[in-house]
Amino acid sequence: MFKNKHFIVALLVAPILAVITYFGVDMAVSEKPHAAKQGKSYKLISKSNCRYTSGLCDFENGEFKVQFRSEKLTSDSLQLTLKSKFPLQGIKVALADEADANPIAMTSTNQDMRNWAVSLPVTDIKNKKLRIAVQANDTLYYGETETTFVTYETLFTEEN
Repeated sequence: MFKNKHFIVALLVAPILAVITYFGVDMAVSEKPHAAKQGKSYKLISKSNCRYTSGLCDFENGEFKVQFRSEKLTSDSLQLTLKSKFPLQGIKVALADEADANPIAMTSTNQDMRNWAVSLPVTDIKNKKLRIAVQANDTLYYGETETTFVTYETLFTEEN
């Protein structure tokens, strides 16, 4: 079988054609990235750290990124801060279950409009979702995530 020159050429050419086809199909059907347009709305994707007790939650869409930090969680309130790569015009956040919740506006903590803070009223945090709406450069970004990240736990904080 390995003495047949056609078989040997096929063994060499087939993987090369497969790789060329893989990249060719990707180029032909993949979505081309585009810049955000003013007046449009875009969904923010919550990153994996939102699913863990990390104290941090990142949202992003392309180059637009915001990071929430859980500063303090008590039985009746949650203090969140936000850090952004870009200056923001405004942010509204809500802790919601299946029913609608009233969003609360965050307040800027510095002049460059990149750091924000809010204190939210809380009851039964484990059954809530964090919903956000961010406005930057006349463009609206929105997203939702679980509230697992608001509790900061590590191996050092666990009791033995």
